Amino acid sequence: MKKIIALLTVATLSTAAFAQSTWKVDKAHSRLTFTITHLAVSDVDGSFKDFDVTITSAKPDFSDAKFDLTAKTASVNTDNDQRDTHLKSGDFFDVANHPELTFTSTGITPTSAGHYKLAGKMTLNGVTKPVALDLWYRGTITNQGKADAGFQVTGTIKRSDFNFGSKFGSPTLSDEVTIKANGEFAKAK
Repeated sequence: MKKIIALLTVATLSTAAFAQSTWKVDKAHSRLTFTITHLAVSDVDGSFKDFDVTITSAKPDFSDAKFDLTAKTASVNTDNDQRDTHLKSGDFFDVANHPELTFTSTGITPTSAGHYKLAGKMTLNGVTKPVALDLWYRGTITNQGKADAGFQVTGTIKRSDFNFGSKFGSPTLSDEVTIKANGEFAKAK
């Protein structure tokens, strides 16, 4: 009987030590950006000002992490009001019909220490497609008594996969869009 109680105690403590943790994005120290090539000679950068990301993970190295991102398409910003208005129209983000873009991870595979391939499904312009992104876990620190973790996600998607800006072919706009997100995340209580 003592062995059974000891095993149950160890199992309970192990489960508690590796319990699922939730991490919320610190928007003041995070950015969600993209780059597209215009006329085959110039890169145009943009970002989303309104987005939310949650990470859930039971492992301290985040090797089992699940990422959920939502960005408000009306918050697209390229530092050019005329271009931003056009991007919000039916030619591109069609914010009236597709107010959000989302990414939900479906798997994570280590590639080297702190680096992973992050598989997931992205929904953009009403189209959902699988994408694979590179994830760099930059570490976890204690900041003002709380745990903070840092990540960088990079990758490339094809806008043609999402029927995005289909009126504008190459070389007007490149089919490839580079994504880069830097984020700090605070462990939720």
